[in-house]
Amino acid sequence: MHEEPPHEDSPRTSEAPHGPLAGLLAIDLTRALAGPHAAMMLGDLGARVIKVENPGTGDDTRSWGPPFVQPEHGEQESTYYLSTNRNKESITLDLKNDDDKAVLTELLRRADILLENFRPGTLDRLGFGTDVLAELNPRLVTLAISGFGHDGPEGGRAGYDQIAQGEAGLMSLTGSGPDDPQRVGVPIGDLLAGMYGAYGLLAALLERERTGKGQVVRTSLLAAVVGVHAFQGTGWTVAGKVGHAQGNHHPSIAPYGLFRCAAGTVQLSCGSEGLWRRLCTEFDLDPTASGMATNSDRVGNRQAVIDLLESAFAGIESEPLLARLALAGIPAGKVRTLDQVYEWDQTASQGLKIDVEHRTLGPLVLPGPPLRFFAPGPDGEIETTRRSHLAPPTLGADGESIRTWLRS
Repeated sequence: MHEEPPHEDSPRTSEAPHGPLAGLLAIDLTRALAGPHAAMMLGDLGARVIKVENPGTGDDTRSWGPPFVQPEHGEQESTYYLSTNRNKESITLDLKNDDDKAVLTELLRRADILLENFRPGTLDRLGFGTDVLAELNPRLVTLAISGFGHDGPEGGRAGYDQIAQGEAGLMSLTGSGPDDPQRVGVPIGDLLAGMYGAYGLLAALLERERTGKGQVVRTSLLAAVVGVHAFQGTGWTVAGKVGHAQGNHHPSIAPYGLFRCAAGTVQLSCGSEGLWRRLCTEFDLDPTASGMATNSDRVGNRQAVIDLLESAFAGIESEPLLARLALAGIPAGKVRTLDQVYEWDQTASQGLKIDVEHRTLGPLVLPGPPLRFFAPGPDGEIETTRRSHLAPPTLGADGESIRTWLRS
């Protein structure tokens, strides 16, 4: 663990962060989304995260837009960048400059974690190969994220999310049908690689407690997407069946999907025979009708099941239909737009919106961390989740205070 600088050195910090990773220092050399998302997860858990950016331009995502937000005074900010860089500090370093390399070297001496998503071999060419890092700081745990893996026949290949979604098979499973491949509506390969990377880092930190030594954790967009193939993967590796896109209905469970009703739609899931019987009882349907008696039967006759339910729902609007499904104990829900999600009381109750004070934009509401922590107390659980968050930093916002700390 590193020695924290005095918090009054940073105008953006009002109190020491707490959380499971408080006291750990992470150096974030990543850009775009996969690596920054992993680093943000560490910051959410209380680690001090110092983001190293190129002078002048910074992280690529600072220019990804619109939408941008323009303060009254200062540079415009990309909402893309704001989405993945909370709870970090920013310093600008030119890694081809000897003085700036010396600053990075000193940061790495003190660090617990390094995150990088350069193309394989780039860090070596900059003079920070794994052998150099191990000599500089034997306890350093490094996360390296690549597009398709650091080795293998295509190990040096550049990786971008949509390309990886296609190459790793996800687009073939997403869309209205086999001839309509679609990407997921967020960069899910990047996000998954970041999440798997953070998970690997935590495991390596735990092992460091036993061995006293750091190591390199590697993952890729390819690995992350293949890692979530789930039953679609074993459908091929075990049963020899190639899955394909089939819209908003589950390939192995029926009924499970999106159904039309009067002036709208609802989603419902019957993951057991008991739920199927409840659904049929509520809407006066025969659960044992030909082609309907078992889940396997219904999967084989999926369109007939869809037609049956949509006929039963045709005269009922979505809200009263959802109320009936809830009363019958059938898992169901609506398809919300993003504004409806963030206006939903349940979203707010789970800490999924946070208030931060940005250096130039002022008060902002950001999506919040997806984890909460609780400890036993004398009168029940006490929530220990981090409550105070740093806004994503402006470019180089913390460079002076970081350099002052390194000289101390």
